[in-house]
Amino acid sequence: MTLKQCYELFGGDYEGVISRMLKEERVKKFVIKFGNDQTFNGLTDMLAAENYEEAFRAAHTIKGLCQNLGFDRLFKSSSALTEALRGGKKPEDDSIYQQVKEDYEQIINAIKQLDDEQ
Repeated sequence: MTLKQCYELFGGDYEGVISRMLKEERVKKFVIKFGNDQTFNGLTDMLAAENYEEAFRAAHTIKGLCQNLGFDRLFKSSSALTEALRGGKKPEDDSIYQQVKEDYEQIINAIKQLDDEQ
């Protein structure tokens, strides 16, 4: 699968990220790094431990990574979760995390397909 097809699979902004990073090889490098990043696992663990301050930091990190990489859906859902966790408070709606998880898994599954062709 090409990088562009990967982005199409999860609804990312391929053209935008290419215009910012200039080279597809550079984008691909960071996309693959995202696939190996453990921040989402940390987010999940911190939510389970009810450590909402650390969960906020993890959600905020994911949001920033997604903005830079053009992962639009995950950017939107992680932004909503970041705001729900702001101030170290428990999110009132568990479906926000579920949306983040769904969006994250969709990206990871696409990256795995991309990664298989290396």
